[in-house]
Amino acid sequence: MLNNELRYFLAVATTGSLSQASQQLYVASSAISRQIHKLESRMGVTLFQRHARGMVLTDAGQILANHVRKSLRDMDNAVAEIQGLKAVRKALVRLACTDGMAFDLFPGLIARFRRHYPSVSFDLQVGTAQAVAEWVRKGTCDAACQFSLAPERDVDIVTTWPAPVLLLLHPGHPLAQQDKIAISDLQDYPVALPEPGTTIRQLFDLSCRLAGTFLEPALSCNNFATLYGATRQLPGAVTVCSHFSVLWRAKQDGMVLKPIDSPTLSQRTLQLQTPASQNRSAALNLFLEETVATLTQAHHSHFPPASHAPK
Repeated sequence: MLNNELRYFLAVATTGSLSQASQQLYVASSAISRQIHKLESRMGVTLFQRHARGMVLTDAGQILANHVRKSLRDMDNAVAEIQGLKAVRKALVRLACTDGMAFDLFPGLIARFRRHYPSVSFDLQVGTAQAVAEWVRKGTCDAACQFSLAPERDVDIVTTWPAPVLLLLHPGHPLAQQDKIAISDLQDYPVALPEPGTTIRQLFDLSCRLAGTFLEPALSCNNFATLYGATRQLPGAVTVCSHFSVLWRAKQDGMVLKPIDSPTLSQRTLQLQTPASQNRSAALNLFLEETVATLTQAHHSHFPPASHAPK
């Protein structure tokens, strides 16, 4: 167990402010501040940079925070082994993903896993790509899925899959009958796009510029469920996504996924990540194994390997 100094230190490191740490711990801010000053005095270093808007870890503070979090994870794993949780009788798996992954993929993966291991519980955090990356680096989640344009640093990459940007449309849409769809073909239809700043929007906007095509989205939204609904309810609407984002839902609803004739849209990958050098519980290892097997099979079904592709 952590003493008060380390417990208060970690709360401030996680929340970024004395007031939020106070609310989390139900301890007066002044008491937390005294303990942190005491810890800094004992260690002979400054652990936080104090700002009007909050407290930011110094390099020394970050080193201490990493060690404290690792110690807590090790303690959790030790307790799990002692209590027999290694047998996956009862465990909690903490996941993180971006909005597109939370629409269909993660609910499906969790549901399928719990059919075999109903005592395993899940905590799913949904955030921006930047937030997910930070959660993985800090170890506040056990595993994460996110789209990336480059290898992530300071995390362990379990597996990656190609995740090209595809066009999602209603089966009755005029473009659904075309084998190849160009960016310019979208000019006559309402386009629903993720908000600027996401990897998929960055690639799509770049493809438009390279094609010399200007597309004004009929709908821009930071919620994929809304974009998906637009393609089903707004006449002629299309949106863009990965096949992983609608892995089961597209087939269930009869929606169509089509490649877009732009090499730029093939640069993205889906990464399954875990915090660097983290000890994994038996439940987490089983979940990772099932996830890798499921997504690899799904990807090969959608994009058959060249040696097995139909001639």
